[in-house]
Amino acid sequence: MICFKAINEENFDAVINMKRPDGEHFVASNAVCLAQAWLYRDDGDVFPFAIYDDNRPVGFMMLEEDMEDQRLDLWRIMFPPENEGRGYGTAAVRLMIEYARESGKYRHIGLLCSPENHRARRIYDKLGFEPTGEICYGDIEMRLDLAAGNSKQQYEQEESI
Repeated sequence: MICFKAINEENFDAVINMKRPDGEHFVASNAVCLAQAWLYRDDGDVFPFAIYDDNRPVGFMMLEEDMEDQRLDLWRIMFPPENEGRGYGTAAVRLMIEYARESGKYRHIGLLCSPENHRARRIYDKLGFEPTGEICYGDIEMRLDLAAGNSKQQYEQEESI
């Protein structure tokens, strides 16, 4: 079962050692991400997490809140190659969407997706994210309206098919 855990002494090394193949530029390294989280720590709106499958860290996610716009941003998500293709990304994004909906704090979720990252794009499309038409740092800006997007019930129906 997928869950999120705060980065701590217990999982820090596992998260920092998760790497993407050399030359892949879809996401920054986890070390850079954690440095950014530390840099913005006083704002209280950046949240790095280890993504776990039961008791095993399998990925990394970082979220950012923009309460003025009532938006939750998926700032980073990363899985090392040995954890790709196992459904972790879809499950993690679904869990993040459920959290955002249930919190009642957000109107929408935003993210940036590299045009070359076809695997991530398929997941975001499947989960109801839509391109806004904006390009930011060469990436496609996408958004999920929490009032109109896929519901938890729809996700469960998809899972049972």
